[in-house]
Amino acid sequence: MGSHSLLAWAFVLPSLIHATSPPAGITVSSFAGATTTFAFPPAGQTITVPDPAFPDGEQVGFPGPTPTGDEAIAIATAPSIAKFTNVFPLINPATSNPNSKAPFDVLHHFGNLAPWQSLSSAWLSARLANASPKIPAGCQLDQVHLVHRHGARYPTTGAPPSAFAAALHAVAQAGNLTVTGPLSFLATWEYKLGAEILTPFGRSQLFDLGVGFRVKYGDLLKGFTKLPVWRTTSQGRMLDSALHFAAGFFGVQTYQQDYHQLIQIEQLGFNSTLSPYYDCTNGINDHSNFGTTQALKWANVYLAPAVKRLQPFIKGLPLTPSILFAMQQLCAYETVALGYSTFCPLFTDDEWTGYSYGNDLAFWYSFGPGNPTTSAQGIGYAQELLSRLTQTRITKFDTSINASIATNETLFPFGQPIYVDATHDTIISAILTAMNFTALAAEGPLPTDHIPPNHVYIVNNVAPFASNIVTQVLTCPAPATPSANTKPTHIRMILNDAVLPLTGLAGCQPNSDGTCPLDTFVSALQKRIGEVDYQFDCFANYSIPDPDPIVNGQFPQ
Repeated sequence: MGSHSLLAWAFVLPSLIHATSPPAGITVSSFAGATTTFAFPPAGQTITVPDPAFPDGEQVGFPGPTPTGDEAIAIATAPSIAKFTNVFPLINPATSNPNSKAPFDVLHHFGNLAPWQSLSSAWLSARLANASPKIPAGCQLDQVHLVHRHGARYPTTGAPPSAFAAALHAVAQAGNLTVTGPLSFLATWEYKLGAEILTPFGRSQLFDLGVGFRVKYGDLLKGFTKLPVWRTTSQGRMLDSALHFAAGFFGVQTYQQDYHQLIQIEQLGFNSTLSPYYDCTNGINDHSNFGTTQALKWANVYLAPAVKRLQPFIKGLPLTPSILFAMQQLCAYETVALGYSTFCPLFTDDEWTGYSYGNDLAFWYSFGPGNPTTSAQGIGYAQELLSRLTQTRITKFDTSINASIATNETLFPFGQPIYVDATHDTIISAILTAMNFTALAAEGPLPTDHIPPNHVYIVNNVAPFASNIVTQVLTCPAPATPSANTKPTHIRMILNDAVLPLTGLAGCQPNSDGTCPLDTFVSALQKRIGEVDYQFDCFANYSIPDPDPIVNGQFPQ
């Protein structure tokens, strides 16, 4: 699920198969656009555990010295944070701008298909320009909450890239496709993408995230008296992301014995704050496609020059903005799955900037401040965060919270120094909207005919692959001795290493480090939860106005 209907563009391909013979050009293979797959290990080959021919390390013995060191807490002790920029082994592609003077970062114009990177705290607030995820001077870190997106994946089922491949293959099989110039590669191009599951790069993203989190926050493990309980959902890429994070955090030899993985069912009929759309009818009906409608308006603007430029190089397949958008998506998906894509250089810097903004529109109006179901979908996580912070059991269940889990002290424990939850891009966006991060919505509503100046709601920043929200619970000033039994006093939140302004929560004042008194934060979050009408926004019969003036993720009442 996740971005379940994100940009499910109207893939209209009129008169695709032409009866006339194609003009001279590159000879097109009949398999152009065909889907290819490969499965490993070879058929019939399985691993027997234990295998007498290949004993494991424990059976072999002789490990050498294995003393452990002490835990790291680099987020508090290092002079600065290590910024995350790793995209290995992906190739950052070129664009079609022969006169472009400055290198253009195509990878980070992929919208929700971009890999996460460390952001500057100045992104949303000039006052926070010098703020860092590093624990503020004089404060003690008591607890950390992480909610992260899964890693890079293949397209969702029925997404535009597979529709484009099927259309191209149909024309090629009929012998009516001719390609020349920059589109010559389509003559032998095959669709090599799977669906839904993590790519190899996506697996590495979550492993790296786990390693980084251990180095930053590992010392908090000393506060556990029981094994941690961390959560994900049953969807393949969600469970795999959680396991790769744990393998990075704990190490591959022991991670399965070092914590409990709570797997919530992600399906209709089951409540989960990590996949709340299944308990919000308006979150999976046509209201969730409203962003597609708005983004298509923009595609007709920014891709018009590309249609005109590229159409002469392909006969038999009429190009449209939606088809070219699918080709831009193919660039993104092939890059994060295969390492590189020949589709990327077809488009200019401006067209990649346009593509990025198209994703911003799609998210804003489907999963962000502009959709009336967004706050309702994100409010369940906010309630759970409040429950954990106050160590108070939830007793009212009229949102996406799973009562069987939230009331069970084994499955939903209090007092953990580290909490980790895995979710989707759309829910990362929904949580930020539900918790009223008004700095993200200040420019809205977003226009569909131009990119506004000082644009800040950027999906590359909000919900890329492996996007992560960190909540730090602090004692300021720090007690005289680290073992002192003190009550936490402050809190702050960080998105992809950018400290977030909490000023949308009543009483949280602007400052230079993003902290808010914990009692103030708790009261403000309680107030915000009371403002969200889950039952109405998720189940009422209403229409979204177009143009849409919503900026708080709630239907106007």
